[in-house]
Amino acid sequence: MLVWLADFSSTFPILNVFRYITFRAGGATATALLVVFFFGPAAISWLRIKQGKGQPIRTDGPQTHLAKRGTPTMGGLMILGGLLVATLLWGNLRNPYVWIVLAVTVSYGAIGFYDDFLKVTKQSHKGFSGKARLALEMVIALIACWFVMQLGPPAIASGFAMPFLKELIIPLGIFFPLVTAFVVVGAGNAVNLTDGLDGLAIVPVMIAAATFGFISYLTGNAIFANYLQIHHVPGAGELSVICGAVIGAGIGFLWFNAPPAQIFMGDTGSLGLGGLLGVVAVATKHEIVLAIVGGLFVIEALSVIIQVFVYKRTGKRVFLMAPIHHHFEKLGWTEPQVVIRFWIISVVLALVGLSTLKLR
Repeated sequence: MLVWLADFSSTFPILNVFRYITFRAGGATATALLVVFFFGPAAISWLRIKQGKGQPIRTDGPQTHLAKRGTPTMGGLMILGGLLVATLLWGNLRNPYVWIVLAVTVSYGAIGFYDDFLKVTKQSHKGFSGKARLALEMVIALIACWFVMQLGPPAIASGFAMPFLKELIIPLGIFFPLVTAFVVVGAGNAVNLTDGLDGLAIVPVMIAAATFGFISYLTGNAIFANYLQIHHVPGAGELSVICGAVIGAGIGFLWFNAPPAQIFMGDTGSLGLGGLLGVVAVATKHEIVLAIVGGLFVIEALSVIIQVFVYKRTGKRVFLMAPIHHHFEKLGWTEPQVVIRFWIISVVLALVGLSTLKLR
C-alpha cells in the first residue's frame, strides 16, 4: 500500500524510497515483528481462556512433554496476522504474485485452524480427516500453480528448473500445475510435521524465508538474474517483502514460543507458512532448491513416511519415535539440544541452497 506514495516522488523526492523492494522488505520485517510482539500477550491470554486445556499432549511421547499440558495452540494466528498486516502495508498490491502467495497462506492457515479447533474441542489428536485435508490442500495448490504458470515468462512458464545447471528447464506443459502443486502441499505438511518442539519449526522457517527472500530479489532483477545465469521472473522480486514479513512475524512469535513455550504454533501456522514457502519456490523457479534449503523439513517428513511404511509391513519401527526429532529425544537428547542442533542443520542447508545460485 505504501508503495503508492512513490507516485508523489516528483513533488516529494524522499518518497522515492518506497519504490525500493529492499526498503519495503525491511519495513515489512519491522512491522510484522512489532504487531506480533505487542499484540502477542493479549492473543495468548485470549486463546488460553477459550481453549481451556489447550493442545492435547501425546502420552506415548517423551515424558518431559507432559509438563506442557494446558499450553494454548493456534499461535499461527499471531504469525499470519502480523504477516498480513505487514504485507498489505508494505507490499505492492498491484503485483499478482503477492495475492497468490497470500491466498495460499490464508487458505492453508484456515485448514490448519479447523484442524487445531477440532483437536482442542475434542481433546484428541484426531482432527480434520487426513484425506479430506490433503485433497483440499491439493485443490488450492493446483489453482495457485496454474495462476503462477499463466504469469511466468512464456519460455519458462511451464518448466521445472534444475539447480547447478545453466538455463536447463524440464518442460512439463499442462502437467506443471500438478507437479508443482505437490511441492506446495509437501512443503506445508513437512513444516507441519516439524512443529513438535518449542521453537523447532519457526526458526528453520525464518531461515528458509530469508534465503528465498534473497532468491526472490535476485530472480526478479534482470541484471542480477543474467549475471548469475538464473531464470528471470519479472515481478518475483516483490515476494521479498512477504519473506521479510515472515521473518519479522517469526521473530515476534519466537519470543513467546521459546522454551518453555507460552503458546504453540499449531497447524494454523505450520501449514500456512509451509504453503507460503512452497508457492514462493514455484514462483521463483527454485522448487528443488526449496528441498535443499528446507532439507530439515524433508528429513522430518521422510522419517514419518519410512516409519509408517516399514511398520505396516514388518511390525517393526525404524526410529524410536517419529517424526525424527522425537527419536533423538528418546535417545537422551534434551529438548534444547535437539532444537538448537536442528537450527544449525537448517543454517548449513540454507548455505548449500544459496550456493546453487553461483555454482553453475
